[in-house]
Amino acid sequence: MAYGDGFAAPEALDERGLERIQGDFVATSARAARAGFDTVEIHAAHGYLLHQFLSPLANRRTDDYGGGLANRMRFPLAVFAAVRDAWPADKPLGVRISAVDGIDGGWSMDDSVAFAKRLRELGCDFIDVSSGGIVAEAALPRGPGYQVDLAAELKAAVAVPVIADGGITEPLQAETIVRSGQADLVALARQMLKEPRWPWRAAAELGASAAGPPPHVVGFEGVRAEWGGGPDAAEPD
Repeated sequence: MAYGDGFAAPEALDERGLERIQGDFVATSARAARAGFDTVEIHAAHGYLLHQFLSPLANRRTDDYGGGLANRMRFPLAVFAAVRDAWPADKPLGVRISAVDGIDGGWSMDDSVAFAKRLRELGCDFIDVSSGGIVAEAALPRGPGYQVDLAAELKAAVAVPVIADGGITEPLQAETIVRSGQADLVALARQMLKEPRWPWRAAAELGASAAGPPPHVVGFEGVRAEWGGGPDAAEPD
């Protein structure tokens, strides 16, 4: 199904195509491990391929990968299981989901809970909770912390750490989300693009420490540098 008017309709994959793409996920995670990344997050949200399998709005298959919830989850779960086997056991592996499609007849929070429970059984370490992206006409709210309630709802239903994101821009806002138990972690994307030194501002406002080179850290009053000295210490070799 096409995302909307003017968009091309994706091709339905055959078994050979499914095997190839699952292998691509595994190969990518193996490269990430060799490159020294600390974690991998599989993207199953925002209309990307795995979300297309999950959502009944996009998945109109009539084989073992379409129809009921169990069938629609089959390929995303297979991809996760294969990556879990390839990714180092001592490093966390998570999944980003669109918790709701935001339109009647689409993927729902109940579906997300069922999916998260199966992921947990397969060794998933965290769920990054987002929303939407499968159809253009979906109506979803926007504003400060607009997806935090979705993360909180999933966290209350499934014993797996969750990440909240969406409209999180201020340090105190992020800290409150974690301290209140709405989520275990907070993800920042657009705000970090706008403000690359956000972590140092957060450290200054919240009285925390932050790593960084002295010429940068000294400009943030109240930040305790972690590189081995105060603002007046010599820069390490």
